[in-house]
Amino acid sequence: MFAAYAARIDADDPLGALELGELPEPVARPGWSVVTVKAATLNHHDLWSLRGVGLPAERLPMILGCDAAGVDEDGNEVVIHSVIGQSGHGVGPDEPRSILTERYQGTFAERVAVPTWNLLPKPAELSFAEAACLPTAWLTAYRMLFTKAAARPGQTVLVQGAGGGVATALIVLGKAAGLRVWVTGRDEAKRARALGLGADAAFESGARLPERVDAVMETVGAATWSHSVKALKPGGTIVISGATSGPSPKAAELNRIFFLELNVQGSTMGTKDELAALLALCAHSGVRPVVDTVLPLTEARDAFARLAGGDVFGKLVLTP
Repeated sequence: MFAAYAARIDADDPLGALELGELPEPVARPGWSVVTVKAATLNHHDLWSLRGVGLPAERLPMILGCDAAGVDEDGNEVVIHSVIGQSGHGVGPDEPRSILTERYQGTFAERVAVPTWNLLPKPAELSFAEAACLPTAWLTAYRMLFTKAAARPGQTVLVQGAGGGVATALIVLGKAAGLRVWVTGRDEAKRARALGLGADAAFESGARLPERVDAVMETVGAATWSHSVKALKPGGTIVISGATSGPSPKAAELNRIFFLELNVQGSTMGTKDELAALLALCAHSGVRPVVDTVLPLTEARDAFARLAGGDVFGKLVLTP
């Protein structure tokens, strides 16, 4: 079957490690289902995998792709929850959790095998492309806002870095929940598009804000960390789910963190129940993921290049 996969590890030139071509079909096993992929989406996790982060060379070749929506062997339209081992179903209780593409082949292929427990019904209201956007970026945003930050209507939330998949999800979900959403970004056009999605205000990266906020959603990392800490009210919360600009900020701002009793919450993906709640929210409220472009899987290299260059607003979708 045709697939986009990591053929080798290259920390300096990750796109050079990406190959497109034929790989063996997934093997069915007890407790697992083979899903025919209708749509899958890119995440920065895929670029990190090509660099070897969380993916050792002995597991290559590894089909990339964490997200997908498709059809199972019985003809059911499904969405894949990509956290494997969260419940023990399909892998046993002693295996640590992992995301597709770390231990198990991913979704940038015509078919993928996952534990049957990891399948959720796709709401009829969502297209395959829309549904495929939800299991990583949108699930991450949902957990950041509502589980980790416990954000409530009327509060102000700052989203660092307008334009990415998680950032756009945070804007749309935050507005749907009655939050005041502010965003930052280096690119004027992306700031304008964030306002078009419903953000209440957009600022240049690092800009002084009119007032401090209740919570900051941090996915950028080193480049915005100091600004994130300084943007918070006393007792406020930073939720960090990524560090696309690097994991080691020059200033940790520890004095400010302890003196103002700030909360720093790490957040990774989400649970199957949270994904089910997110699917229901989108189906019944009219909230829809922001799709930048839908491309055939044969053009995966172009999609990866756009993601690596930051030339994206919303999600890039691949269709086998």
